[in-house]
Amino acid sequence: MIDWSSPFGRKAKRHLRQEYVIWLTTVGPDGTPQPRPVWFTWDGETFMIYSRPDHKVRHIQVHPRVALNFNTDPETGDTDVIVFTGTAAVVTDVPPANQNRAYMRKYRAGISGLKMTPAQYGAAYSVAIRVTPERVRGW
Repeated sequence: MIDWSSPFGRKAKRHLRQEYVIWLTTVGPDGTPQPRPVWFTWDGETFMIYSRPDHKVRHIQVHPRVALNFNTDPETGDTDVIVFTGTAAVVTDVPPANQNRAYMRKYRAGISGLKMTPAQYGAAYSVAIRVTPERVRGW
């Protein structure tokens, strides 16, 4: 259980509201950790990530335990280390990325920067991944 009311929990919540990218680490077939930057939304309980049907999806299907972490940036003074661990699952009970209001509100400009329409993005990033965090640690 994550204690969101502690000083560290409040710091983690601030990052969940403000960060644009989080690193998702899956485990490859040979046991090697595979970190990748991904876009995400946070609904207060779970992360929603949309992916191309690629390696990370196959990794999750075999090894659903994952880690998520934010970048640090000593130049801006943001040296908060925040690492979530939990379970990821490919889900089909959610709208596609281009119909997910929270996701589009957050990433519409980023999608445009990729020279894609929302519909093109939704078709390309067609796999929804829900990550349920169980623990958070850091300093």
